[in-house]
Amino acid sequence: MKTIAMSTPAPTELVMSRTFDAPKALVWAAHTEAEHLRHWWGRGNPLDVTIDFRVGGTWRFVETAGGTDHAFRGEFREITAPDTFTWTFEYEPMAGHVAVETYSFTEEDGKTTVTSTTQFTSQKDRDGMIQSGMEAGAEQSYAALDAYLVKLG
Repeated sequence: MKTIAMSTPAPTELVMSRTFDAPKALVWAAHTEAEHLRHWWGRGNPLDVTIDFRVGGTWRFVETAGGTDHAFRGEFREITAPDTFTWTFEYEPMAGHVAVETYSFTEEDGKTTVTSTTQFTSQKDRDGMIQSGMEAGAEQSYAALDAYLVKLG
């Protein structure tokens, strides 16, 4: 079973890393294109995706789980395809708690490692995110991505 490596190198920072058995171009597309995102993001639950993948463009994902909608949104700040992108991340019911996440993609021997570095505005926000169960949710989403990548492969 694959797992996410998670660390907290600074009081307002969270780093997660996971390797996928797929080439970087495919893993990049899975993270940046609506047609792919709706198959795995949000733990594989039904997902409504709106994404304008360009610097200054916005995104909004609405996951439906257990009869409840969970909406997330943000804006793209930097894009260097297919190596890295940075977006803001906000859970709509907790508006105003905006994190900045940078995703990096590296490939070695046909496997791609995705590393996300999240900067929070406070340690309380970072710790609240960790305590929300986000690691388990991210693990479920990435397991759904594993299964989706096999289908595409």
